[in-house]
Amino acid sequence: MTEELPVVELSDLHAAHLQTEEMILNMGPQHPSTHGVLRLVLRLSGETVVECKPVMGYLHRGIEKIFENRTYLQGIRYTDQFDYLAAMLNEHAYVGAVEQLMGLEAPRRGEYIRVIVDELSRCTSHLVYLGTALLDLGAFTPIVYCFRDREEILDMFEELCGSRMNFNFHRVGGVLFDLPRGFIAKLADFLKRFQGNIDEYEELITGNEIFLARTVGVGIIPPDMGLAYGISGPNIRASGINFDIRTYKPYSAYPEIGVVPQMAEGGDAFARYEVRLAEMRESIRVIQRAIDGLPGGPVRARMPHVLRPPKGETYFSIESSKGELGMHLVSDGSIRPYRMKVRAPSFVNLQILPELLRDHKLGDVVAIFGSIDVVLGEVDR
Repeated sequence: MTEELPVVELSDLHAAHLQTEEMILNMGPQHPSTHGVLRLVLRLSGETVVECKPVMGYLHRGIEKIFENRTYLQGIRYTDQFDYLAAMLNEHAYVGAVEQLMGLEAPRRGEYIRVIVDELSRCTSHLVYLGTALLDLGAFTPIVYCFRDREEILDMFEELCGSRMNFNFHRVGGVLFDLPRGFIAKLADFLKRFQGNIDEYEELITGNEIFLARTVGVGIIPPDMGLAYGISGPNIRASGINFDIRTYKPYSAYPEIGVVPQMAEGGDAFARYEVRLAEMRESIRVIQRAIDGLPGGPVRARMPHVLRPPKGETYFSIESSKGELGMHLVSDGSIRPYRMKVRAPSFVNLQILPELLRDHKLGDVVAIFGSIDVVLGEVDR
């Protein structure tokens, strides 16, 4: 007679305090899913993230220090290197701070043109987010279509100011050039096609079962946690918090043109996708209203060749594609800033990443990181 083997219940195994071996995994700084030179030090238990430590600084160039050795006008072109996917917005924040420091106002036509290029820049940034976030999840085709639309906007920027990336277009007191002949007609034609393309993106992506499985309920930012970390932009509005600098503290021509903040309630990766898709639609509406109400007159106020703001300091912020982008300028009365501090939304938004990744699977890391949409040029500076 053979002896029967003992039967061990699964619950008894859990009670046995079995040890698991943790592993340290370096993701980056050359990993394609980090969209720049970011290193994530992940401590894993099996495939579950126990801890995440972002390691920054690989793209640090000391730009804030460089500003102290450049005149106020020379500083404009350095702002293009913060969030290089939405450089027009960086320039607007900087020149707005200088104008506020000097008590200046740009002509209304110049402000309307600023709104137009800012919203186009917002669309280019969101298109890169949409294409790369889906590429990280294994879908190659969307990035091709997103970059098709982005190329059209960059072509218009090139026609407007001669550059496709580092624009150097905003000026203290307005903008560098007026809209070229035929630009408005070309822009209106693009907006009509772009609206249809966004409808197509939504039809193909929003109901996709694989996309829903990878994003719904993944990387949830509770409203109280988002506020505690200082999160802004689409990331906080996707958690149901109505905070948009364009309406909270209106600037430029936004009070006249009007803008409706786009929001969602889920707080997860899918909600952040929904907000950015809706923001592109709202940008189209804002641009169309700006075109319809575009006033005549000059695009730039008469300014001295050398700017010498009075002693003092100021803080000016705008709603960039990533959130609240602020510039804190300190003047000692000379032709160069005494200090220029950037409140970069990507840097602030990145701080919540360890909270979002904890207890998620390794496969969710790229989905969550892509959904908060940070740019390393803005993080490191």
